[in-house]
Amino acid sequence: MRLLVGLLAWWLGATALASTADHTRFEELQGPFTSADQVTQACLGCHTEAARQVIGTRHWTWDYENPHGGERLGKRTMLNTFCIADRSNEGFCQSCHVGYGWEDDTFDFTAETRVDCLACHNTGDYVKKGGWAGWPNEALTDLTLAARNVGASSRETCGTCHFYGGGGDGVKHGDLDSSLFHPHRELDAHMDAEGLNFTCSTCHQTEGHDVPGSRIRGTAVDAHPAMTRGSREERNPATCQACHGSTPHESGTHAQRLNEHTRALACQTCHIPAFARGGVPTKMEWDWSTAGRLDEEGNPIQVRNEDGYVIYDSKKGDFVPGENVVPEYLWWDGNTTFVTAETVIDPSERVAVNAYHGTPGAEEARIWPVKRALGKQPYDTVHMTLLQPQVAIPGNETAFWYNYDWDKALAAGTELAGQPFSGEYAFVETSMLWPITHMVAPGEMALECAACHADDGRLAGVEGVWLPGRDRHRLLDRFGFGLAGLVLLGVVGHGALRIANRNRREGP
Repeated sequence: MRLLVGLLAWWLGATALASTADHTRFEELQGPFTSADQVTQACLGCHTEAARQVIGTRHWTWDYENPHGGERLGKRTMLNTFCIADRSNEGFCQSCHVGYGWEDDTFDFTAETRVDCLACHNTGDYVKKGGWAGWPNEALTDLTLAARNVGASSRETCGTCHFYGGGGDGVKHGDLDSSLFHPHRELDAHMDAEGLNFTCSTCHQTEGHDVPGSRIRGTAVDAHPAMTRGSREERNPATCQACHGSTPHESGTHAQRLNEHTRALACQTCHIPAFARGGVPTKMEWDWSTAGRLDEEGNPIQVRNEDGYVIYDSKKGDFVPGENVVPEYLWWDGNTTFVTAETVIDPSERVAVNAYHGTPGAEEARIWPVKRALGKQPYDTVHMTLLQPQVAIPGNETAFWYNYDWDKALAAGTELAGQPFSGEYAFVETSMLWPITHMVAPGEMALECAACHADDGRLAGVEGVWLPGRDRHRLLDRFGFGLAGLVLLGVVGHGALRIANRNRREGP
């Protein structure tokens, strides 16, 4: 019943937000448009506050202060185990920015006409090419047609960036890739194209262009009843509990017992048995240290595995792909800290680019599934800091993809990022965690009890967990079995005596 109420509330909210305007009939959108920012000007003629709202969001700033550690985070400044850094590569990376023209630190973040309305609201062919600093490829895009056919955001508009982040389809997250454009029920019970058919904004319910849900400021626990969709509660509407509440199991012989599990487990732990299971591999390892190998004629090379997936690229190095990957599990309370370009590292051990925090058993923590992505990337052997290379600016002689020269790429990247660089570098092993929260399987595909309640179960190694069927106290076990043995011996002895004396008669 709770699920039905939640779905009804969602449906009412969705129908209430349905557009009542046919944009193909608006005179302002008849064009012709010779540049993309002219489309934005036309949009703002009616949607007067839209750009101002967008400018206040992380989708625009790519900048965010970590409420736990105080670091400046967001795509603009964060480091990762994939493309390493945005700084000095803005002209390429910002093809996924919701704006036009962000090439370097001179970009005007207050310019409302630089907001790209079509990035999220186009309904057809709209291509923002890598290396064009967010400007669309006008040779492949009919701006007038795109402007006249705007609509609500969709899996296609969100997925164009979020499914392909990190350099390709499914590279980063493991639970976000092109298989979710039109998924079947077994892949995602909510986004099932023939079923509930949720879009991204069904859960990430946006208000004032601010999209809720963040891996930087995660909501690890939401121990409240289901909320009405469209309500203005100070909660993250993108959590499982926002729709299902904190006691979601209502039927079946084990409903109460399963609800008790929500005290320690995130919903995703049982209901996402594996990630990258839609036929698109995700990168589990990325080794930059091997990049730059060329063939005998000096040309870049690619190597593919038997499934056709690239496992070596001269531009990027070696990859290890993974499909149907079982997550790792850890306690998380929403607090995540990150290594920055200023952090002094210890290269004698694998550097954790981020760390998830949570005290085992704490009220505000739950056991979460994560993807652990391994990397190998450059660091300064004098300053002991991870470095930010320039790799992707087309035609730039200092960019690694166009010269295969780490010395030039690191010198240029660190200078543009304002990072000290000694000129001495090597490569260090790194790791990064990503929360697994998409690709929710149907209830009948959730993990069985034995998946965890076993000696070698999924939660092996997770601290603060006592699992019947797995955990035991040897001394107590010996005492219990010994006591049971004595009882059994007594029963057998008593029975033997009764049998031995069954034919004896009492005397007169």
